[in-house]
Amino acid sequence: MDHDIIISGGGIAGLSATAAFASAGFDVLCVDPSAPITTRAAVGADLRSTAFLQPARQLFDDIGLWPRLAPYAAPLQIMRIIDAGGPEPEARTSKEFNAADISDLPFGWNLPNWLLRREMAAHLESLPNVTFRTGVGAERLFTRTNEARVGLSDGTRVKARLVIGADGRGSPMREAAGIGVKTTRYGQKALAFSVTHEMPHDNVSTEIHRTGGPFTLVPLPDFEGKHSSAIVWMEEGPVVKALAEMDTSGFEEAMNIRSCGVLGRLTLNSARTIWPIISQHAEHLSGERLALIAEAAHVLPPIGAQGLNMSLADIRALRDLAIARPEGLGDTAMLQAYHSARINDIRMRVAGITLLNRTSMLSAPPLRDARAAGLNALYSFAPLRKSIMQMGLGAKAQST
Repeated sequence: MDHDIIISGGGIAGLSATAAFASAGFDVLCVDPSAPITTRAAVGADLRSTAFLQPARQLFDDIGLWPRLAPYAAPLQIMRIIDAGGPEPEARTSKEFNAADISDLPFGWNLPNWLLRREMAAHLESLPNVTFRTGVGAERLFTRTNEARVGLSDGTRVKARLVIGADGRGSPMREAAGIGVKTTRYGQKALAFSVTHEMPHDNVSTEIHRTGGPFTLVPLPDFEGKHSSAIVWMEEGPVVKALAEMDTSGFEEAMNIRSCGVLGRLTLNSARTIWPIISQHAEHLSGERLALIAEAAHVLPPIGAQGLNMSLADIRALRDLAIARPEGLGDTAMLQAYHSARINDIRMRVAGITLLNRTSMLSAPPLRDARAAGLNALYSFAPLRKSIMQMGLGAKAQST
């Protein structure tokens, strides 16, 4: 074999998987058609941020990534949900879910996506059993009982015992294996950008629900001496297009109205990027010598910090199976076990986030009133509130 494992896709999930399997002693090739954009101001930079929940940090500790990421991470101690569905765009119901109710640690830690790519790519350079090739992608897949051959975009072929598709919602490896997907479209898009603001965020992540989708503010470390947060603003597609095309002053006025003033005056300090919103999951998580992870396996709206944390749960499950029986790397037993370990959790979370997203989009006043009443009821019943927080983490909360 040329390598033990070939990973198609060099995004955050693909880079994480490469580090995870390399740390377990496997020889890994990771390929991606594009080089990672690793500076904030570069054209095409991913200005979204990712909140890594407690189990994700544990994985990063295990594989040696967390020491690189920790200096840049903003802890998420409180998740605040605000309903602003009344006649005026102002907070009428605000509830705070505090990690201290279930754990000695924060819910998670937030980092900018462009910075994650920078630090992860640098980490891979230090690993002797990793080959990370950019400018070349995996296009074709040929499998046999004992091996997989991947045709690359430069015309070459490479062989491995296992291929991991981490190549996005339109995964070439998934399509090459003939694995179907189920997709839900909402007519929404998300606008991602960052801001500075007057008031400190105090490590509170805030979701504001009115109509069209949530307006989410996620803590970032201070930027040039000013309090800073990342924002994902979900709305119907035409609304997002109009917001993206506004001049800066008009856009700042609109976002300050939508933020309900929770952090004082917001000032835009980045470009605005648009991202489509869908739910999608693969009908099967594996094929012959192939495992699907991350957006090749599941796509979610950015609610509740579930998307990439589910991807890291995929990586953890697959890595644990490989470590437990390295001689069976990529065989039918391993890949069936991987599918069984992950598929029910994926389907449950896709269904749950789809329901939450549809609830956040409500426009009729009586339905928005029902949403606010539901938030009050959920919060008031402490056992249910704690159970939901535990489910959101995806694992038992940890102590320091």
